[in-house]
Amino acid sequence: MDFKDYYAIMGVSRDATQDEIKRSYRKLARKYHPDVSDDPQAEERFKEVGEAYEVLKDPEKRVAYDQLGSQWQSGQDFRPPPDWDQGFEHRGAGHSQAEAEAEQFSDFFESLFGARGHGGGRNHRQFHARGEDHHARVSVDLEDSYSGAQRTITLRAPELSEDGHVVLRERTLNVRIPKGIRSGQKIRLAGQGAPGLGDGKSGDLYLQVELNPHGLYRVDERDVYLDLPVTPWEAALGATIKSPTPSGPVDLRIPANSNQGSKLRLKGKGIPGKEPGDMFVVLKVTLPPSNENSRALYEQMQEQMAFNPRANMET
Repeated sequence: MDFKDYYAIMGVSRDATQDEIKRSYRKLARKYHPDVSDDPQAEERFKEVGEAYEVLKDPEKRVAYDQLGSQWQSGQDFRPPPDWDQGFEHRGAGHSQAEAEAEQFSDFFESLFGARGHGGGRNHRQFHARGEDHHARVSVDLEDSYSGAQRTITLRAPELSEDGHVVLRERTLNVRIPKGIRSGQKIRLAGQGAPGLGDGKSGDLYLQVELNPHGLYRVDERDVYLDLPVTPWEAALGATIKSPTPSGPVDLRIPANSNQGSKLRLKGKGIPGKEPGDMFVVLKVTLPPSNENSRALYEQMQEQMAFNPRANMET
């Protein structure tokens, strides 16, 4: 997708203060306004300057742009990593008028801000006693969802320094992870949003939870899946083996004559809840390392077993 250097468009340095950005915008907007400029490219430049200012004037958008723009290289398509906003605290969530207006902006701008509110101080246009709600995305382990946990998280939020520069403020919170939480659900921390005006109460902080990828398990809603290696003789003869689950190992009975990909259901062993999910163990028949002994056994099987797994494919 296209990347635009908003700082170059605005004619300011990357460490420019917010006041410097505002002055540059006013100057360029007057210069390229289609009603007063004779430049044949005036309308295009005017829109380009407006797009750059829409991002750089807002500390949240500017910090996100700086983070992701540094990963872009000339001549390459840019793809924001899916977890780029992990732990990034911001105002607002969901669709807004500014989001609709973003459709006229570049692909790069939309990739950063198309799916989240643009705030930009909307609530400051009129008096509101209660502070704004804040939002952030955090990741937890699958095991935390099974048992619940107390975790320490660090959030980063942009703010203006005394000299007008945008800086990242970090804060650390102790958060209780509720048992049974799933990806996409939110934890509400009352009073941890923006301070209220006057004597008004602070807003709330909403943490959208995502489950970290796991080395063993896959998650689908409340159901959990595990690929479990078994030996050919365990699959053929049946066996009772130890199988891991996020809540601890269980004795799992492998039925005789099980095939590659056979799925065994452990009812209620998925993510806990009023209606808990299930756990599905998918059997992966795994051959032992080849050596002289195993080769002799395979040759004996070849001679004694009339087995052709491709019989139904013959024409």
